[in-house]
Amino acid sequence: MARFTFIDLFAGIVGFRLALESIGGKCMGFSEINNDAIKTYLDNFEDGEEANFGDITKITDLPPHDFMTAGVPCQSWSIAGKNLGFDDDRGQLWNDTLYLLNKSRPKAFIFENVKGLADPRNRNALAYILDRIRQAGYHATTLVLNAHDYGVPQTRVRIYIVGFRDADCFCRFAPPQPLRHKPLLSSVLDGIGAYTHSDGDARKARWSLSCNAKGFNNYFLFNDLRGGETTIHSWDISTTTDKEKAICMLHLRNRRKKDYGPLDGNPLSLEHFRRLDPSITQHDIDGLVEKGILKEVDYSFELTGQTNGELTEAEAALLGEGDCGFFCVDELKNLRHLKLKKINVAATLAQMESNGIVKCVERRYDFKNGKISTGLNGINRIFLPSSDIYPTLVASDTNDYVTTVSIEADTIEEYRRKFLAEVYATGAYRQITKSEACRIQGFPADFRLPASRARWMHLIGNSVAVPVVTKLAWAVARTGVFGNAMAGIEAAAMANLGESQCQAGGTAHQLTIGF
Repeated sequence: MARFTFIDLFAGIVGFRLALESIGGKCMGFSEINNDAIKTYLDNFEDGEEANFGDITKITDLPPHDFMTAGVPCQSWSIAGKNLGFDDDRGQLWNDTLYLLNKSRPKAFIFENVKGLADPRNRNALAYILDRIRQAGYHATTLVLNAHDYGVPQTRVRIYIVGFRDADCFCRFAPPQPLRHKPLLSSVLDGIGAYTHSDGDARKARWSLSCNAKGFNNYFLFNDLRGGETTIHSWDISTTTDKEKAICMLHLRNRRKKDYGPLDGNPLSLEHFRRLDPSITQHDIDGLVEKGILKEVDYSFELTGQTNGELTEAEAALLGEGDCGFFCVDELKNLRHLKLKKINVAATLAQMESNGIVKCVERRYDFKNGKISTGLNGINRIFLPSSDIYPTLVASDTNDYVTTVSIEADTIEEYRRKFLAEVYATGAYRQITKSEACRIQGFPADFRLPASRARWMHLIGNSVAVPVVTKLAWAVARTGVFGNAMAGIEAAAMANLGESQCQAGGTAHQLTIGF
């Protein structure tokens, strides 16, 4: 017999349902509009299509239920989105969710969203949501949790809003504690031997996703814009001379200095290079351009004194910003009002040059691979199986890989050399598989998903991490909100929570766990 009933809003591919059913819940129906997600949901359960309530904006009533869950669409608050909050129509789905909460009056709820909702820039939006919850007569808290702390080898930080209709249950609620022993990436990979943790202070490097006992990163980053002992640059994997490598490193170390421009990463001219190293010639720079490592950038322009016909709105806007007829691309890119008008500065100046309105008077050079997330040759990072974690799975997939062999070394130089020779050069790396992605999210490895990688990655990347929700839902149930059968032996201890964790009147408070 089910211990409690629940409704699954913005259901995705049943992440919440797997978690709640594992602790005795019975699903009374779900709401989802993505056709792929709906088909996957029904493929993995015996429900008929009538179990789907459809578009939440058109739902007026829900069946009686004890527990409400909702993974409200996150684009409005995520770093990857435009950060428009409630100015984005998608953000209004929160209002639909809160309307149904107030109308159906479940005993408890869990709402999940990206960490961005908890960031300072969205402080007002989160305050609004929590105030609406309070007005509905609920007592709520916010938790920022990392899935890595709760049983999966993935760094996935999300905000969870947990609420109760009953104030006493709210006061008894204790967030789930992070696990002491966390799984390694190897535990979810097929065909790769398992590894064990090696406790050592060196593994706690501040800026590393994962370090081994010697303090070496358990992954290699492919990027031309970052330094680091385990960063692989395009000049490391191309045929380049020692001098060309030195020129690239010179550029990498100096491009962020304000002496060379207003941006956090500026192109350098031949004159700049020669000030740093007088032996550098135009021939050296041209060679790096031909090899696709550097690119030529038209950096500064001046008016020719000619006009050819009527100016476009973008051209007129740029002409109004010239300093005595002189235009610097990067200075113009920094102007907020031009950003708001969505003017492509470089493209507009190029068009003006082709029309004879301006001419280029300074050319500079920058790395051709200028996007951090793109990586090099389709590779962003390659992780070793001994890594603590894998990066956050996202709907759009990533350029991250795992090695199919392990490497060990006593020095960082040997470690790097072995990686290039034994992993990169031999192609001993691959993308994660469908079953591995399922395990990384806490789903069964045989969970049924579409055959197409783009489709299944979109679905699994948008899901919740099941173990986090399981532990969170169990913490809710232990308060006794669904009756004594769910209270558990820890209820009495939780009833002794101090006033600092249970504020008078049930106003929302925030805890940050495992982040």
